[in-house]
Amino acid sequence: MGFNTTLLHSDRPSSDTFGATLPPVYQVSAFACDSAEQLEKVFNNRAAGFTYTRAGNPTVEAFEKRIAALEGGISAAACSSGMAAITVTLMTLLSAGDEVIVSSGLFGGTLDLFADLKAFGTTARFLDSVTYETVSSAITERTKAVFTELIGNPKLDVADIAEVSRACKEHGIPLIIDSTTATPYLINPLKHGADIVIHSSSKYINGGGNSISGVIVDGGSFKWSREKYPRFGDFVKFGPFAFTARLRNRLWRNMGCCLSPFNAYMNLVGVETLGLRMERCCENARALAEYLSGFEGLTVNYPGLPASPYYGLVQKQLGGKGGAIVTVRAGSKEKAFRLINSLKYASVATNIGDVRTLVIHPASTIYTHSSEEQRVSAGVYDDTIRISVGIEDKEDLIADFGQAVRSLGEDR
Repeated sequence: MGFNTTLLHSDRPSSDTFGATLPPVYQVSAFACDSAEQLEKVFNNRAAGFTYTRAGNPTVEAFEKRIAALEGGISAAACSSGMAAITVTLMTLLSAGDEVIVSSGLFGGTLDLFADLKAFGTTARFLDSVTYETVSSAITERTKAVFTELIGNPKLDVADIAEVSRACKEHGIPLIIDSTTATPYLINPLKHGADIVIHSSSKYINGGGNSISGVIVDGGSFKWSREKYPRFGDFVKFGPFAFTARLRNRLWRNMGCCLSPFNAYMNLVGVETLGLRMERCCENARALAEYLSGFEGLTVNYPGLPASPYYGLVQKQLGGKGGAIVTVRAGSKEKAFRLINSLKYASVATNIGDVRTLVIHPASTIYTHSSEEQRVSAGVYDDTIRISVGIEDKEDLIADFGQAVRSLGEDR
């Protein structure tokens, strides 16, 4: 089956009495068992079933299975947000004194998280670019993971997963990929050597901008050991499932970052059109980037343009599609604000991955807590505009952005 057919037909609900085409919403806190003995078995993982929605829910499980299948992973754990997914992933495998190698071109909230994790004794070593060479030279005996976004948001740098994975495997550390901006439609990072994939499923997976959520997919490929990862303890006996077992039975459950059943249901509805939406969004993003590149006074960044240093990697790794985010430098903060405020169709909002086109001035919003050095490393300047391109007719988007640019007094 092709991607879109798989989305619709690979995981049909089979146990629903009424033949529902989507899993029902189990909007409950707790699940009753027939006896105290049965509840004891379920509670202690000796029998299948559910006890409490914080620890598991049928609707949430259906979403987890769908995403695990899309990514080719052995299991998935859904969370209340993308930031929760990143947090519990890192805290599951890191101990005080450990280091993690990180791309500097990260989403502002993720940068803030790494600053917060310092209080727990962990160190993030930021690299301007995550490549085989830079990762290999940065790894020390304290390094326990490499974390990077596949397509940086909003830097739009693209990681060569196979090459970065090669460096990780040579040193026996896992590669964690945040693939939010790429989605399973463009690539399955696990097939290219990643060990864990994270999505802020609030974005393209949901698609409608109606539910906050995150999801962690375990590839089951990394061999966890007590010696290097002492916090895993007896969980190593689960072999390929060691990470998932420790995650679900410790941090994920105990921190209470569970996804609500209703939000899981909204994600299940949204993900069925992921392929159609991403095809249109990528097509629109490229067309808009090409159009805006023709204006004097604008600097356009889009990895799917031939002028991008990542163009060749986009062709090789992402099937020629550069994602759905375009960034523009307008020349000054004043011009950036004027351009944003002149748009008729784009909403001024902080999300990405909506069916609607969204614009934001990152420096004054999502990077407001970052230092000047961090902003520059992330490709964020005072005149930067991030455009999350939606599914509108591209002719309307081009006309709208054209009039907004011309309002700045620039000639095409």
